[in-house]
Amino acid sequence: MKTAKQLLKVSAVVASLAVSGMASASLTTFQTFTGNYGVSSDGWGGTSQSGTISASVPAGATVVAAYLYSAMYSSPTAMADVKFGDTTINNWDQEYVNPIPPSLPNYFRTGRKDVTALVKPTIDGGPGGVYDFSLQESDSRTDGEALIVVYEMAGLELSTVAILDGGAALDGDTTQVNFSDPVDTTDPAFFAEMRLGISFSCCNQKSNVDVNGQLLTNNAGNWDDGEVQDNGSLITMGGYDDDLLNPNDYGEDDERYNLVPFINDGDSNITVDTDNPSNDDNIFVALFHVKGEATFTQDVPAPAPLALLGLSLCGLFARSRRK
Repeated sequence: MKTAKQLLKVSAVVASLAVSGMASASLTTFQTFTGNYGVSSDGWGGTSQSGTISASVPAGATVVAAYLYSAMYSSPTAMADVKFGDTTINNWDQEYVNPIPPSLPNYFRTGRKDVTALVKPTIDGGPGGVYDFSLQESDSRTDGEALIVVYEMAGLELSTVAILDGGAALDGDTTQVNFSDPVDTTDPAFFAEMRLGISFSCCNQKSNVDVNGQLLTNNAGNWDDGEVQDNGSLITMGGYDDDLLNPNDYGEDDERYNLVPFINDGDSNITVDTDNPSNDDNIFVALFHVKGEATFTQDVPAPAPLALLGLSLCGLFARSRRK
């Protein structure tokens, strides 16, 4: 559910490198699903450390996969526990460290957990609609969580859902969506969208997103899914209850984007370029849903000189004092 709408620009995909035996910096393809699929996403954050995150799934659908992400700041050495429903998650499937200047190494850490077994019994065979799941965080350095649920149902359009995660490169990434057949934009049923998850974002910090060489937004980010504007609540996730209007305005961008206006009839691919000029936002997940069969590839940029990755400590810590 969204609160004070503000944005930040996004990095859509990158490659991964190894740091101390753990995945780090760069968004890469984690999972793709092609078939009669739909997807729900939602985010939550709050300094109360206790809240609710939701999934919107129609009646008759079957959950195929569900993933919970938790985003932390302030250089944690390991992911903190999060209680999801009645289950305490203390063994994350994957932990990512976002690329951050040497002045604050490993400042952002994100965990991913497969929660299919926890979500599926509640949703499968249910009445359909919005399903709520409680959250309880154990560490105040946790900015919030994102929940992605992929479901299957007869009658849905043949489509591809792709989840890219890690930590987007601050100085720019490129992702390409490759369709198996040229797209037919005249088809009323054609769709293509992208959703982004970003933490530690507020106060006019923002990222840029270009699609096929055209500006989609330079206002991606902020704390749309946080309860308050304060550390521990600075998170946004493009969600099921957000629109696809692509407003390029810091107060209205909700990190759910319609890519169709940037695609030409007969195109075989979509290229998404992203960068984060503020150099201090944790873009931890990108979610794509497109009609038809598609694959996803990432262009791995050359490392930027350290001088270009300078982080303004004044700006960083000024945010922690804003209430």
